[in-house]
This record gives sequence, C-alpha cells and structure tokens, in this order.
Amino acid sequence: MGSKRALHYVLKVGNRGQTARFYRELLGMKVLRHEEFEEGCKATCNGPYDGKWSKTMIGYGSEDSHFVVELTYNYGVGQYRVGNDFLGITIQSSQAVQHARQMKWLLAELPGGLFEVVAPGGYTFYLEDKDQPKTDPVRRVALAVSDLQKSLHYWSSLLGMKIYSKDETKKNALLGYGDNQCKLELQDIGGPVDHGTAFGRIAFACPKDELPNIEAKMKKENQKILTPLVSLDTPGKATVQVVILADPDGHEICFVGDEAFQELSHTDPTADKLLNDAMDADKSAEWFAKHSRQKPSA
Repeated sequence: MGSKRALHYVLKVGNRGQTARFYRELLGMKVLRHEEFEEGCKATCNGPYDGKWSKTMIGYGSEDSHFVVELTYNYGVGQYRVGNDFLGITIQSSQAVQHARQMKWLLAELPGGLFEVVAPGGYTFYLEDKDQPKTDPVRRVALAVSDLQKSLHYWSSLLGMKIYSKDETKKNALLGYGDNQCKLELQDIGGPVDHGTAFGRIAFACPKDELPNIEAKMKKENQKILTPLVSLDTPGKATVQVVILADPDGHEICFVGDEAFQELSHTDPTADKLLNDAMDADKSAEWFAKHSRQKPSA
C-alpha cells in the first residue's frame, strides 16, 4: 500500500478564464505547470478529442506532496454535460470561504461548518470552515458508485486501498493509500452512475515496475483496461508510462510510473504566465462569435 500515492483528479473545462479565476482567487490555489498540446493524447487524457488542448495542474503545493487538480481544456469545446459521477472535492480552508464571500460567489452553508460552492463547469467543492493547514488542505474526492460492496472489492481487494471507514447507513466508505494522503470517498447512490461528457479521471503514482503487475492482475480478474501500458510524451519534459483502468462503474483510473512522473511534475515558476499567455492567445471563442456560432458542447 505504501508504494502508491494519490496525485490528482482531472476536470474538463470549457472556459479557462472563469475557471482560472475560481481556482486562483477563490480556492487560493497556485498554477504549478501548464502544458499545450497540438493533438489528442494517446491515453485520451483530454477525452475523445484529436484537436489542440491544454493541461493545467493547479493546487496548494508541489505535486510531490499535494493532491492537485488537472484542468483539461479542449480548444474546440465550449461546455460539457456533468453527470452524477463526480460528487465533489473537500478542502479545509476558511480562507477559501472568506474569498467566496468577498467575491460574492454563491455559497451554500451545510451542517457541521461545511460550505458548498460550485466551480465553473458545474463541479462541486466542499469547504471546511477551518484554518488552512500547512500540509495539504485537500481532504477527499467523492465519487458515486452503484454497488458499494462491489466497488470496495475493486478498490480495496484488487487495487490495495485501505478502508479507513465505512458507514452502512449512509452507504459510503473512505479509502486511501496513506494516512496523510487525500482520501477517496465512495458513495452508493442506489442507481446507475452517469458520467456525462465531463467524465473525469483520478490518478495515482506507483513505482514503474509495478505497472505491468497492475495490468496483469486486472487482465486476470477480467477487469476493464481502457489503455494498456503506454508511454506518454510531454514536449520538453520526461516521458511517463501509464496504465488506465475503469472500475465497475466506469470511473477512469490512471496509474503512472512515479520515477518519471516526479521529473515531469516539477513545479514550473513560469506556469502562471504560461497559462495567462495561452488564454490571451486563445481566439477560439472570438472565431465562433464572428461566424455567429456557439462553441460546440461535448
């Protein structure tokens, strides 16, 4: 269990300007790296699209020690349909609550000092009204499942996650690869899981030598492998090896070789400027407006 660590969750976004404002100004995250790609990813990192796209890693600290968000932007897509698969990310940060109030962002108060806020694109975040810790403030990612017992078998028995808690009444469970890591919450919704077109992906790192074993185990167990072991290139950076799986409800799971990923994921001090420059240079919205067309939905 100790050799694996939670890395990030991928969210597709249709408006980078609004999205960047939410993550930077409201949540108080920092742009860690920004990368532009001229064509689609071999492991469908940007979804089933072949055109130009970008990846922005944003979070509260280095990807070596923090769970972050990967914002994927396809230049030709204006919006995505959110399903019921992604139930939210919980962050401990009274600072974010204060920012939301200052920005007059719609903030719903929930029991127990918790606030709900929705990011551009329709993604839910839960803010714990407590001082932001010096360690990683990202506490958990919640995903919907249709059969909790079946999902626990997959995530715990097959993928080796520790079950930290389980509530039969609420039909949810908390799992993780380490006490100090961001946890995965599975919530049984009692029906089918709909991924919409905004479907995300959760990523974990493990030693590169473990990747063939993960793939072989899933083949033996007749589990779905979306992308067999493959090498992914990032212009000017390290090449990483990944295996992409799907759990019983179709949640996408990426395991990446940690050695190369640590090299790839170095925080780039120019990342903020790279994102700003890319947004300034992006004329896709103007092109559609000029031709009296709306940017397509996914």
